[in-house]
Amino acid sequence: MTVQSIDSITSYHAHIYFDGPLQAAIAQTLRQDIEERFSVAMGRWWDRPIGPHARPMYQVSFAPSEFSRFLPWLMLNRRGLAILVHPNTGHPRRDHLFDALWLGEVLPIQADPYLVDQEPSEPPLAPTTHPTVTA
Repeated sequence: MTVQSIDSITSYHAHIYFDGPLQAAIAQTLRQDIEERFSVAMGRWWDRPIGPHARPMYQVSFAPSEFSRFLPWLMLNRRGLAILVHPNTGHPRRDHLFDALWLGEVLPIQADPYLVDQEPSEPPLAPTTHPTVTA
């Protein structure tokens, strides 16, 4: 296997999972806390499993420059929720299954037919939040 350059990472996704009304409320509070503190792109809220994801969730997209601030904060403030963090390198299968990390419970990822071996890189990240609180 060849050594990969970290320059191949165009962005990261954090998939924040919840199960049931109590965890959904916790996930909503966490979402608000993230929006107040980080320059990220907040994805749609899914009340049911979608794509390769085994539970309801929402996605947070963030730039490599936010990784060193956002990930430690998420580690300390995930409030017991399961979170998948993966790079985006244009190789979704590898990104989700082999180069990812989990915070909390490790959930199954249904790779087929959702995760292809290669696809065009994601467009440049356009944050949708306007942080007002220091992390």
